[in-house]
Amino acid sequence: MSHNWPLVPMEEIFEIARGGSPRPIDRFLTDDPGGVNWVLISDATDSGKYINSTKKRIRKDGVKSSRTVKPGDFLLTNSMSFGRPYIMNTSGCIHDGWLVLSPRNHNVSPDFFYHLLGSDFIYAEFVRRAAGATVKNLNIDLVKRVPVPLPPLEEQRRIAEVLDRAEALRAKRRAALAKLDTLTRCIFLDLFGDPTTNPKGWRTSPLASLVRENDTINYGVIQPGDDFAGGLPLIRVGDLLDGRVNHASLKFIAPAIEARYKRSRLRGDEVLVSCVGSIGIVCLAEESVKGFNIARAVARIPLADGTDRFFLAEYLKSDFVQRYFTNELRTVSQPTLNIKQLSETEVRLPPISHQHEFAIRVAAIEKLKDAYRSSLTEINSLLATLEDRAFQGEL
Repeated sequence: MSHNWPLVPMEEIFEIARGGSPRPIDRFLTDDPGGVNWVLISDATDSGKYINSTKKRIRKDGVKSSRTVKPGDFLLTNSMSFGRPYIMNTSGCIHDGWLVLSPRNHNVSPDFFYHLLGSDFIYAEFVRRAAGATVKNLNIDLVKRVPVPLPPLEEQRRIAEVLDRAEALRAKRRAALAKLDTLTRCIFLDLFGDPTTNPKGWRTSPLASLVRENDTINYGVIQPGDDFAGGLPLIRVGDLLDGRVNHASLKFIAPAIEARYKRSRLRGDEVLVSCVGSIGIVCLAEESVKGFNIARAVARIPLADGTDRFFLAEYLKSDFVQRYFTNELRTVSQPTLNIKQLSETEVRLPPISHQHEFAIRVAAIEKLKDAYRSSLTEINSLLATLEDRAFQGEL
């Protein structure tokens, strides 16, 4: 940290409190416009820093069991996306999944502290101080003792302006990727129509009938054991990201365990679908994952030559199929879509020539997405460097 900036415990800069919930909450929810905004985690977005509105309200008699917040307050998630900050742009009440940080005086730039509270430096400090806890949640005592740099207000504003420009560039790249995803869906609907109504009259086949001969749709490893150094890679639901397998956090399992699940070992040409917990995430296996295996929460679909996997992957992402998955869920400890229900998924099947035409267009879009992903990675690295230098007093 800079020798010129004081390190100040957060409790000296903010009043820190936890939210609360009137019980049972359903009795206090209201459609009355005169109700009080009820701030949910879902009201915050990954790409934005402000909470501008809420989807739900509570009656005024529920406020005394909650915690009021006002514009300019910071909210920190105390579980789930651990420690993610947001700035209130409206007033309301918060439940106990939030901590609220209210500035004690006017020497706080909201934009500067947004970047600081969301930085790797603060996140690492939160994690370090939460070490040893059974459940890694933030709490008031943990947060209030974290020391943070407090540069002069004008310096805070200057730093925030630099970081905001980098953040805006990152947001543009993310928006471009989202638009390309939308373009893929639009091309699909233009070529094939909405599967719900099947306006082009494509024949319907169960998903199981599209599988290659002598193979089957199946789950993966049920009990993978502990991470095994030098073992074989195992793909879990969390590794299915942006339609591909993310290699960054793969688990490795013992060869002796993996050998018992040869039936789910990947050839690198399958479609993968998450079936436990987060349902219906669709991903394409590629050559880079050939020889990997999958976890129990992931299903592999080995297609025969008569179906294009790019077509099927987008089809399985459609609202029609996703609604079917949701309707067929079984819940024991977690929502689960079993192999029978997945196998019975109705597929509106256009001619293979149409499917290949779609695949060619998707390949062009994916090439663009690769360029944007590469650019986004560089911007993420740049922003991390800028933040590190900024909070060290070197920007």
